[in-house]
Amino acid sequence: MTILKHYDQIVRCNRCGFCQEACPVFRVTGHESGVARGRLALLRAIIEDRLDWSPELEEPLFACLLCGACTEKCFPAVETAKMLVTARTEYLDRTSRKRPHKLLFDHLLPFPERLRLAAKTVALGKRSGLSNLARALGLLRVFGRDFPRSQEIIDRFPKHAFREKVKPGILEGRGENSRIGYFAGCGMDIILPEAAEASIRLLGEAGKTVQVLDNCCCGLPAYAYGDLEAAKRLAIKNIELLAAGEFDTIVTDCSSCAAFLKKYSELFDESDVWHDKAKTVASRVRDLVELTFLEDAPPLEEEDRIILTYHDPCHASRGQGLVHEPRELLRAIPGAEYREMPEADWCCGGAGAYALSHYDLSMKVLHRKMDNVEKTGANILVTSCPACVVQLDYGIRLRQLPVRVCHISELLSKAKGAISWAL
Repeated sequence: MTILKHYDQIVRCNRCGFCQEACPVFRVTGHESGVARGRLALLRAIIEDRLDWSPELEEPLFACLLCGACTEKCFPAVETAKMLVTARTEYLDRTSRKRPHKLLFDHLLPFPERLRLAAKTVALGKRSGLSNLARALGLLRVFGRDFPRSQEIIDRFPKHAFREKVKPGILEGRGENSRIGYFAGCGMDIILPEAAEASIRLLGEAGKTVQVLDNCCCGLPAYAYGDLEAAKRLAIKNIELLAAGEFDTIVTDCSSCAAFLKKYSELFDESDVWHDKAKTVASRVRDLVELTFLEDAPPLEEEDRIILTYHDPCHASRGQGLVHEPRELLRAIPGAEYREMPEADWCCGGAGAYALSHYDLSMKVLHRKMDNVEKTGANILVTSCPACVVQLDYGIRLRQLPVRVCHISELLSKAKGAISWAL
């Protein structure tokens, strides 16, 4: 994999600077190396042999959030995020993958049981104080230069993962026809199991059957890091499972998973046998926010009055074009008030594991998001990506705001049952 194949698109950048307006990293740093035209100039210099591959390239290549906001402001629509993933791949080919990433991509993400065990180990370390000792000894930096600080972003791990409570298999639904396959992302499975259970309740009303799939990670973390071979291996494992399933629709409640599953075919050359299989699977994938659930929701009681606002995950708004759908769901909740957030589609700074190596940048981007949350006066902040839920919840805790962060499926499930939020 080489960035040379993107040269024709890279040279389309006319250095106008409109990407500066949209780039979260540039807006908090002001550095030209942190905006699309600066990164594209860097890639062009490498291709034209005016710059050599070196360790100094790692920071500008990997500091991008891959949010895609720059492309929306770009007149020639240069897909900078895609160019950078290819550049990261070539950089890793010329250097090497780091040991923690090999462990994660090769030995944990393909095996959900191992991943859950690893999460339990981390949780035990947090509860027992061993992680604090490891941090004091400098042992945690092997997982990323900022891992010692970023481990505080996740407040706590649930005692049981979703698929420990709801085993893979077919559940009877109350719908008339549709057979739904539920794809549980890693974040929903391990960090937000209650929200995943809420999704199952919602899907049970929409489908005749709901099959909880025994899938592995979608492969997005490996792809974003630039390890395309690991991403392909994970994709193939899921494609085999999804292609063989007897269901009409594949639904996931993680917008990041949904966006990546829908673009699986882009991982493979058109001559590759997996390309067409991936395309067939992708055609059946739906983000949960694309479904309708609230036809018979009862009105909320006066004491349960909630003020909602919504944060657009980058993989929902730009990755899938899903902007109106989640807002229509929220506005349909009887008795709830919806308020639009300024810059609702700006990245929250989560970007998967971005804070592990760029904690300070991540927090600067997050603080801008929290400023906008405060402006709404909302007491419920909703989103559809578990990584965003975790990041936003951390921002709320840092600011000590009277706001509950929740996944959209959890809110919709509560609205269906008119359950008190007890704010």
